[in-house]
Amino acid sequence: MLLVGERQLPAMAIVVEVQLGVDPDKPYVWPVYVTQTRARHRCPTRLLAVTIDAKMARWCSQPIDTGHPGFTLTPLVLGPEGVPVVTDAEQAKAAPEVVVLSAMAHGQEEAGEAIGVAFLAAAAGLDEERRALYGDLVLSSLNEAARRTLEAMMKSGYEFQSEFARSYVAKGRQEGREEGMREGTLKTKAQAVLVVLEARGLEVPADVRERVLVSTDVAELDRWLRRAAVVSDARELLATTGS
Repeated sequence: MLLVGERQLPAMAIVVEVQLGVDPDKPYVWPVYVTQTRARHRCPTRLLAVTIDAKMARWCSQPIDTGHPGFTLTPLVLGPEGVPVVTDAEQAKAAPEVVVLSAMAHGQEEAGEAIGVAFLAAAAGLDEERRALYGDLVLSSLNEAARRTLEAMMKSGYEFQSEFARSYVAKGRQEGREEGMREGTLKTKAQAVLVVLEARGLEVPADVRERVLVSTDVAELDRWLRRAAVVSDARELLATTGS
């Protein structure tokens, strides 16, 4: 939630909801969030839904009829066209989560490589857990050419090399062999899939967790990582890939 104005007397409150998948509960709870926040802070309150998918943006923008005369809530929506293309290193350092969203929204476009380079500049300031998770989200969101270029830069000691890049290279050297690097990549990607599901509040059944952890297909894990951001049930992760 954002408060605009003086903390003692905010001029407006904004309830921010990141929406990556259809959730049938949201049309019922969003009006509650608005009214509770309005009552708590005694100021006008708006709801802003943020999504990286154009289809989800249309879903989020549908008016919600509460049943009370005159009380229809129409959420404000920030869709992929509203997510900035972050290619500036300083901007990425100031808001690393924004550059991750930028990669997810625009990584398949021509700007994908520049977005990835901006993320490298920001990664050094992140804790180890966020660095690993964000790095995998960025790499899996980029187009193939941009991903190959970024990985090559990370290994070569490019001038934008950050702690994330150095740890990536050091890990490869420590494992020493291509197979070792592959196993490390598989483990990181599998953990990232589970972290995204759990961060979204989804219960991960034991059989789904085991299937993800034993996967030996990098491309499959990449697909699951992208799906983990939008599914409404963890089991859909396997069903949509034919597993």
